[in-house]
Amino acid sequence: MTNKVVFHIDELEKWDHTLGNIQNLIAYGQSQQTAYDIVVLVNGDAIMGYLVTRLRDTITQLQPQGVSFHACNNAMNSHGVKAEQLPAGVVVVPAGVADLIALQDAGYRYIKP
Repeated sequence: MTNKVVFHIDELEKWDHTLGNIQNLIAYGQSQQTAYDIVVLVNGDAIMGYLVTRLRDTITQLQPQGVSFHACNNAMNSHGVKAEQLPAGVVVVPAGVADLIALQDAGYRYIKP
């Protein structure tokens, strides 16, 4: 069985804590032979984290481990972020809040560090 989890980041200063939580969860899952399907939904001011080099490096390290990253198009528009500025593989969703609702309806557990 795969456990579905969505991490929600809407504050720029929460990126490091969230990425640390994700790395710890992956390590725990590996030690327990438990699979996790992890989505990170980013909206609000946190959208600017996609432009920070050190965060981008961690994102590209986590993606091959099955972590998906979503970016709220509304937040991108309000902060002047273009899709081509995002790390490769980041999925742009029309509205972050609607994405959270859809993910929770699909059985994802909500975590907001």
